[in-house]
Amino acid sequence: MRKVFDVDSADISKPASELGGKSIGEILLTPTKIYVKPVLALLKEVKVKSIAHITGGGFYENIPRSLPEGLGAVIKREDIKVLPIFDLIAKEGNIPERDMFNTFNMGVGMTIIVSKDDIDKTIKVLKENGEDAYVLGTISKSDEGVRDMLAEKCKVARSLYPEEEPISRQYLIVAVKSSRTQRFV
Repeated sequence: MRKVFDVDSADISKPASELGGKSIGEILLTPTKIYVKPVLALLKEVKVKSIAHITGGGFYENIPRSLPEGLGAVIKREDIKVLPIFDLIAKEGNIPERDMFNTFNMGVGMTIIVSKDDIDKTIKVLKENGEDAYVLGTISKSDEGVRDMLAEKCKVARSLYPEEEPISRQYLIVAVKSSRTQRFV
């Protein structure tokens, strides 16, 4: 971040229109969100299959580690609610989207995998506990980790994974929005 925003000489306290009037410094210093209480409340109500805290390593490392062998995640780029700071980081640092998703959480602080029958209750419980939760993707039979439907121009992803629906729609991935840019230093 120091190089992207030249923090040694730039005024990072100046409001930025891209960030809804907040400053880059204010956004980057937002404290890490703690998910313990909302997740404990959820565990009392719903049978959670898997949880992944999305930090350094982003989507491509953290989500696959939370899945059993033989299953993968299918996440479409347009389904991710990316925080504005990440668009600004990518633009100012000229960072490719694939690298952004491999480094940052992109606004998704945690993923929780539940049965499709529990999706409404999951989102309700998380929202009642102050979290902004939404359906992020699905789980399919795969050994590929996260199907790279995130990268718009990834030829490998297009050839390996045609725009078909996943094999299994029994489990859905719920995203819990992050409040900050984890792994920004």
